[in-house]
Amino acid sequence: MKNPSPHVRHCLLYVIMRSAIIFAILAIALAHPPRLVEVAKKVNSLHTTWIANEAIPTRDYSKYIGALKGQKLPVKNIAVRKDLPESFDAAENWPECPSLKEIRDQSVCGSCWAFGAAEAATDRLCIATKGANQDRLSSEDLLTCCDGCGFGCNGGFPAAAWNWFHQTGVTTGGEYGTTNWCNAYAFPKCEHHSTGKYPPCGETQPTPKCVKECQEGYPKTYEEDKHEFDEIYGIPPNVDAIKTELMTNGPMEVAFTVYEDFMTYKSGIYQHVTGKYLGRHAVKLVGWGVENGVEYWKIANRWNEDWGENGYFRIKMGECGIEGQVTCGLPQL
Repeated sequence: MKNPSPHVRHCLLYVIMRSAIIFAILAIALAHPPRLVEVAKKVNSLHTTWIANEAIPTRDYSKYIGALKGQKLPVKNIAVRKDLPESFDAAENWPECPSLKEIRDQSVCGSCWAFGAAEAATDRLCIATKGANQDRLSSEDLLTCCDGCGFGCNGGFPAAAWNWFHQTGVTTGGEYGTTNWCNAYAFPKCEHHSTGKYPPCGETQPTPKCVKECQEGYPKTYEEDKHEFDEIYGIPPNVDAIKTELMTNGPMEVAFTVYEDFMTYKSGIYQHVTGKYLGRHAVKLVGWGVENGVEYWKIANRWNEDWGENGYFRIKMGECGIEGQVTCGLPQL
């Protein structure tokens, strides 16, 4: 076979170089979506109370924002405490409950509604028993077996989750791959809006099937492992009432409106600056405080510890309807 002529070699080199440039441009575009990068830059240019991540990886995580609006629990009348401090952190107040420091990961599923409920219920069970019960309650059992809670990985109702705890109860459950609880979460940790030690999250996955039996080797049956809640209720949208409930009985599930700029959050006290409406997200309220005169809530997210402030974020009080849907309950002892 004859060697190609200089002209042909030149053409081939041109095609290869052009292809390489095109692939490089595509890679950059995929790694940093222009829309969210511009949103992040806009946030940082305004020098508000928080910093956005301008190197946010591209992936459409709006599908993971799955707190549906509609159902509500009866609102409990809260006698507001007069000794409310300027700041409060549930993990510091109840050191006997290590679950208060844990950050879970909903992974490739719009199950925030289930995680918020299971995590807050876990903490409240430990607090109510003064640390005697360290069981981790299952987001997997709630996600897959609660037929009236919504649409599984495509979103659910926080209020319905707590109602299920009351009517049916929930088993114990751990993170993906764990064997020390009745069941384990179906999906492994992944990187949501950050770059870290886990692989990038992919497309939203279908809801796993409900399995009403515990893992092999677990000492209890599915029914024996159920934990029920005697009382479930909502908290009025009043800052002092929410503080009182948090300081008295522990973390609560809250849901708030999410805009594009929240997806770029890196650190600081979040307040909506710019960007389109995306949906609603359920999270766990764990504390409050004030910084430079700005009062905020401390929130545990469920996008693993690589995101935000080691898995947490702070949000300005009154922002994005954060006090408008607060749900919780008290465990059966």
